[in-house]
Amino acid sequence: MTRISHWPCRAMAACMLAAVTLSGCGLFDDDEDPPQIVFAPHAEGHAGKPDFAALEHRHPLSTADLYTITPHNIARLDQEQVDQIYARLSAGPIPDGAFDGDLFFPRGGSGKLRLSEIAGGGLKGLLVNVAGNKLDLIGEVLWKGKVFYRSERLLRNRIEDLTSLRKLGLVDESADAPLQKLRVGGKDQWLLFPAKLYCGQSLLDGRRESIIIDYAFTDELPGYRRMPDLLSGRNGFAIRDEIRMVYPGFYLGRAYMDRAFVVNFVLYNAQMIEAGRDVFMKTGQVDQDCWSGTQQRLVAAAATGG
Repeated sequence: MTRISHWPCRAMAACMLAAVTLSGCGLFDDDEDPPQIVFAPHAEGHAGKPDFAALEHRHPLSTADLYTITPHNIARLDQEQVDQIYARLSAGPIPDGAFDGDLFFPRGGSGKLRLSEIAGGGLKGLLVNVAGNKLDLIGEVLWKGKVFYRSERLLRNRIEDLTSLRKLGLVDESADAPLQKLRVGGKDQWLLFPAKLYCGQSLLDGRRESIIIDYAFTDELPGYRRMPDLLSGRNGFAIRDEIRMVYPGFYLGRAYMDRAFVVNFVLYNAQMIEAGRDVFMKTGQVDQDCWSGTQQRLVAAAATGG
């Protein structure tokens, strides 16, 4: 795959080649039921949660287990079950190219972002007053599709609809400084909210690293535009995401604002999923860019051997 630079023309061409949609591919046709995975008993409150090391030792996930999880059916689990899946994953390789994505609310969740509650009704250090429900709408655009520039350890978000941000006056654009965009699936998408990519400790499970998507110093990154990019940085939401690989081409993510957990999200690239399936089903192994921890992730054999 051609390496992607952050220069507009190269980014546009590479992202269009990498971006794929799931319509018609048949990958997730049978995902109406929740994934059939064993979970440890749990109860409300910290004392009722299982030890992740013991969970992984007793109930390692096979590659067959992992392929029962899809970007759609994972929302049929409750939050504790989603956490137990995440804890049994490793980071895998830092992605490269364009990924589709979405946030999701587990079974029993409210189905609504509450960024305004976490932010205390406004954005610290931001000279724009944003009402609570509008604040939540802005937050939703941060967990849609993304473009990873692996070699540069850089990420940008693919924003399909800027209507809400424009109505709030939160988009700096002019004929002299047009927004960078690409066209995917017949629709224009804008590349905004740059973030740093690196390996770092998970805020949920410290036994091994996750891939971190860090917006804290977004203003220091190539292509930064004060509005709306400021919203995700240290003077805005202070967003820090982390992801781990479910299987090649599919990542499960957790979004934090000022270190407070906000929402789950998924990222997936159908072409990569298809290309990596056979080898991963047989071996359960991929290159690990991040520290795999003192307790190695256990992979139960999907068939014979291993």
